[in-house]
Amino acid sequence: MEKIVFLDRDGTINEEVEYLHKPSDLVILTGVPDALRRLKEHGFKLVVVTNQAGVARGYYGEEDVVSLHEYLNSLLLKEGAGIDHFFYCPHHPVHGIGKYRRECHCRKPETGMFEMAEEYFQVDKDHSYMIGDKLLDTEAGRRYGVSTVLVGTGYGRELYESMAGEQKKESFDAYAATMKEAVDWILNREGV
Repeated sequence: MEKIVFLDRDGTINEEVEYLHKPSDLVILTGVPDALRRLKEHGFKLVVVTNQAGVARGYYGEEDVVSLHEYLNSLLLKEGAGIDHFFYCPHHPVHGIGKYRRECHCRKPETGMFEMAEEYFQVDKDHSYMIGDKLLDTEAGRRYGVSTVLVGTGYGRELYESMAGEQKKESFDAYAATMKEAVDWILNREGV
């Protein structure tokens, strides 16, 4: 069995840019490579699960998503923090064009991308996690059966500050202001 940290992309690994698809617009958030490297050093696989409605809307193609992921990973690999697999959902049920306009099981908060990961990894759900900056990230992780961390980058802090205490308890297992704090929480929970 393998310990996996599932990661949202935009606002979690890199700065939130509306419909990011150009490598020149990619900015990795401060501290993320170091934090991800620590997870790798403790035996975690890193898996990105990202909704890409820009494909559905016709703003860019799937090949742009793949190219961006290759570029992102080239930067992370230099830091010892490479992503083991990327999954993306190119669909949107309302704003999609052509074949991309549909209800699907891969778009978060559905769990299809997590289930796709099972084709590549034997996921140990008791020791796997989801980190993201939106409730659809943590909801997807909870539905899949892994522990969840809402990170305060991207939309996370504003979202966290707007929530009541009970809603927080029901929505995620932990809140972390940064990826470093999210990784600290995971490693502490794992006892390493």
